[in-house]
Amino acid sequence: MIKTTNFDKIMRQSKTVPTVSLNLIYPQTCGICGKINPKSLCNKCKIELTKHTEAEILDNKEEVEGKYFNELIYAFKYDGIIRKLIIDYKFNDKSYLYKTLSSFLLNNEKIFEKIQKYDTIIPVPISKKRKKDRGYNQSLLIAKEIALKTEKNILNNCLIKTKNIIEQSKLNKEERLKNIQGVYELKSSKMIENKKILLIDDIYTTGSTVNECSKILRQGNPSEIGVLVLAKD
Repeated sequence: MIKTTNFDKIMRQSKTVPTVSLNLIYPQTCGICGKINPKSLCNKCKIELTKHTEAEILDNKEEVEGKYFNELIYAFKYDGIIRKLIIDYKFNDKSYLYKTLSSFLLNNEKIFEKIQKYDTIIPVPISKKRKKDRGYNQSLLIAKEIALKTEKNILNNCLIKTKNIIEQSKLNKEERLKNIQGVYELKSSKMIENKKILLIDDIYTTGSTVNECSKILRQGNPSEIGVLVLAKD
């Protein structure tokens, strides 16, 4: 199992070392139980995750005032084993879990069908300081894997975060709304004009982060914005 904080180093090496060789040195494992599994999620753990699955789609058909995205897609409720898994992935140097989490999203028929209707994938960005401290953007890793497996276009530098702010998880609803305002910037509006955008993040609590991102993305006149997260709190 690859348990490393130096994810970028492994990725750089993978460009020069044949995939077969890497698989021999670092065989793909199930991110939950650690057993060797080429799909990153063994059947036993898949069954366990399925028990916690909701796979809900929340539509904004009535265009609620102040909501800038059209629908929210999520796989789990943010509690129990799912909460532990996401915390490990996000905060405990377990970047390799992106394979397991992405695999589950892609193997859920309801979620997969929703993903297919979008043509452009954009991860929620993090600040340069947060990226340096953590070593990776957890939303970007999942976005890349989904884009790769579905052959979708991914835009990583279209939406950027210009400020390092207090982590949203440490704030209440009112504080989150204020904290997130004015921290994102759209670099190229032409890249998303008339596109169906799937914005990817890890957790949906109040929705202030993805809604602010969607608000900025609307400046580029996309035809639709959907939000895909792992879990809803």
